[in-house]
Amino acid sequence: MQSLSPHISRRDNLESFLFFVVTKGRGHLTYHGQKYSLKTGDCVFLNCLEEYAHESSMEDPWELFWVHFYGNQAPLLYRHFQELGGDFCFHPENLSLFLNTLEILFETQKKPGNSREILSHRYLTDLIALCIDEIGNTGADSTTKKINDIQNYLDLHFAEKISLDDLSERYFISKFHLSREFKKLTGTTIGNYLTAKRVSHAKRQLRFTTLPLDTIARQCGLSDTSYFVKVFKNAEGMTPGEYRSRW
Repeated sequence: MQSLSPHISRRDNLESFLFFVVTKGRGHLTYHGQKYSLKTGDCVFLNCLEEYAHESSMEDPWELFWVHFYGNQAPLLYRHFQELGGDFCFHPENLSLFLNTLEILFETQKKPGNSREILSHRYLTDLIALCIDEIGNTGADSTTKKINDIQNYLDLHFAEKISLDDLSERYFISKFHLSREFKKLTGTTIGNYLTAKRVSHAKRQLRFTTLPLDTIARQCGLSDTSYFVKVFKNAEGMTPGEYRSRW
């Protein structure tokens, strides 16, 4: 499919699975209520029972190679893909394997005869197997790198307003997978990690500066001073004023 002008394709509650490759250009995918940027070489594997939408970029219209499919084994295979840690968006190292399989499947669909159905089943299974193989090739290392990158981002931008949705879109990872993997690798939640960074910064400012509390609160990304006091007391067992006096 070549997009000649931007338009939104939206579906939900469709008993089907969708796999597509962005072969050219850019666009956006909305899934699980989140919007993700897609570029050339990205692959998407979706359960269409859940609401989704995709739209081509106006500046750089995309081309997609796609297939909708369903069958008795399809939900089981997709669930297996998810349980292994597969993300619905990924960028494979060897894109040609996916494109070749799609091309063979496309040519198979044009052939007459009784063998078309069983051959299509074979190539769809091959396609799903490639998605699962991709988890083994890049999944663990890629996820660990993303979590490390996210930690570094939080360390530098803790004073800004940061949401799970923002991180999910920025690092191209579902917020559910992000929450689970962040806690698995760091031992804490993203919210608790962010709070700890803010309180740590506040403690330094309380000890080594004479800045007023409202200024320190803003520096920590908490514009409401009373909320800042509450967060600090929950973390340290004393108010910021008591902490400053003690030091």
